[in-house]
Amino acid sequence: MKEILISDYGYELPSERIALHPLSERDESKLLVYQKGDIVHTSFKNIDRFVSNNCTLFFNNTRVIPARLTFTKNSGAEIEVFILHPIEPSSLVYEAMQAIESATWKCAIGNLKRWSDGLLLSYLFPWGELTAELISREDAIVRFRWNSKSLTFAEVVKECGATPLPPYLKRKATKEDKDRYQTIYSQADGAVAAPTAGLHFTETVLNTIKKKGVGVDFLTLHVSAGTFLPVKTTNALDHQMHSEQVVVQKSIIEKLLIDDQKVIAVGTTSMRTLESLYWYGVKLIADNAAEFIVYKMDPYELGNNVTKKESLCAIYNKMMNEGLEFIAGETSIYIVPSYSFKICNGLITNFHQPSSTLMLLVAAFVGDDWKKIYEAALKNEYRFLSYGDSSLLLP
Repeated sequence: MKEILISDYGYELPSERIALHPLSERDESKLLVYQKGDIVHTSFKNIDRFVSNNCTLFFNNTRVIPARLTFTKNSGAEIEVFILHPIEPSSLVYEAMQAIESATWKCAIGNLKRWSDGLLLSYLFPWGELTAELISREDAIVRFRWNSKSLTFAEVVKECGATPLPPYLKRKATKEDKDRYQTIYSQADGAVAAPTAGLHFTETVLNTIKKKGVGVDFLTLHVSAGTFLPVKTTNALDHQMHSEQVVVQKSIIEKLLIDDQKVIAVGTTSMRTLESLYWYGVKLIADNAAEFIVYKMDPYELGNNVTKKESLCAIYNKMMNEGLEFIAGETSIYIVPSYSFKICNGLITNFHQPSSTLMLLVAAFVGDDWKKIYEAALKNEYRFLSYGDSSLLLP
């Protein structure tokens, strides 16, 4: 595969265009609509005017957990433990969040040098005490314990943790962020970053869309901190892509099998999940025992002669044969220019950091017109990044 220069996907983002705080009303954000080369500027609350009743919007219902835990030593030194990936009692996020009494996680640790081997860190909260033990300094693995058999790990973290705002906001989380850095339909605990395309939706907008006859459905991808990792390699293909856990209900597969339906992904995370489903189906056709794991370069190395329907039917048949109502897996799919989209026809997304993996995904979807889209957004004073404005992309 020909190299991709990450420098070709950069642009100048003035600091004043980065939204440091959310708007007072979610659906008052601006909406740039790109459709077959044309651009229209409107308000997000008008999005129903641009989606037809033969469309289905697929949302990511992951819920951001207060993943940033700060422990204070007796000396006053603070050690920040940012939980990333579960290890025990399960490597599956939805199971690990329900752990009782103890849980072990891969973490990112701030001020690690001040955490001596064998030292238990503790955090007192109204219903008990949370302790942290450093299991592996090299791998930043931490075992958490809490003295309450009635509380799950999810409930403990909600008591002790802080909202994990994106690092580029360069500020501490506030009480406002606890609600606003969360979609109104979030349900499945496990993300350490919000699926930000969904932050603009209100009950009013959702109801308006539904009344028009537009389909609405939900899948899960637990957004990892890797989404913020900058691409530091000259050739973007050398970037180490992060892995994220996905959960997809059988009803989603059934809906995707409907003919003549337009699939609109609400956010890059939904798009990554939907496109990963296709490649999982390709693997099942080749090997019925294949695990639901989609690797970074699978789309560019696996055969490309399987239809969307064949792929999805392979998944559906497996679920029916095994009596599964949902499938859980992992994806590190890397969507870059030259990628051939198999499932998605549209994308709702915010405006992303220059020279990022998300910028590559957008460029893969709309081609070189990404430059026109971003120039128009900058010229019209759109707000950028997680708390910024939105776009609806319909190539």
